Amino acid sequence: MNARDTQSEGLIHHRAIWLSDIHLGTRGCRAADLLEFLRVHDADVIYLVGDIVDGWQIKRSWYWHQSHNDVVQKILRKARKGTRVIYVPGNHDEGLRHFTGMDLGRIEIEPEAVHTTLDGRRLLVTHGDLFDGVIQRAKWLAYLGDTLYMLALELNRHFNRLRQRMGLPYWSLSQYLKHQVKNAVSYISDFEQAVAHEAKRRGFDGVVCGHIHQPALRMIDGVLYANDGDWVESLTALVETTCGELQIVRAAPITHSVPAARAAAMSA
Repeated sequence: MNARDTQSEGLIHHRAIWLSDIHLGTRGCRAADLLEFLRVHDADVIYLVGDIVDGWQIKRSWYWHQSHNDVVQKILRKARKGTRVIYVPGNHDEGLRHFTGMDLGRIEIEPEAVHTTLDGRRLLVTHGDLFDGVIQRAKWLAYLGDTLYMLALELNRHFNRLRQRMGLPYWSLSQYLKHQVKNAVSYISDFEQAVAHEAKRRGFDGVVCGHIHQPALRMIDGVLYANDGDWVESLTALVETTCGELQIVRAAPITHSVPAARAAAMSA
């Protein structure tokens, strides 16, 4: 059963949507693509699984495109219309962890959440940075890695602008580097194992996280591991359809411009 079979009034309705690593406040954020996704997809509950706003980058250099504001307004509008929105902060928006238990504009701030699927499986929802040894033991190294990642994204942006002029499809430099560097591949595997192990230890049937920008949906040691990806490169979300099926949904990239972003935000 495909989620696209559950349309109502032009919307594809789901039981739940998980979004993470949007990184509003950075030039790499693909806000226009997310706006289009939110225009088409709706849910009973939306989980914002951390790194929605990039506080690290904003502290370094202020950047806030109109489309970033439109994303915030779009989510707030869904909350006002009855969608339950639960925000689980990550390391880039860790300041929001001080507001745990509070309701900000009908958005619930929680350190983690629990989602029960239609077939009764209990899923732990957590950003995932607490299982990242670099974040926990050498935060300075995490800051350095983030700076280098942003540099790779900036180079990638210019490179793909040239590819677009040549009629070639999008290609991710940073994703290529991740898969070429053995240590990065090992880091991703270790992270996934650690998150799945913690979910199993606590008696959950699965876990939904973000943090590493690597969408995935598979079993690890008898536990469902789901990573909803990001809105910088992969442009993915995790959804639970009205039939209870969990899916990774990948958005089709659109042309990025202020008018396009604003039109997507206002068309719903």
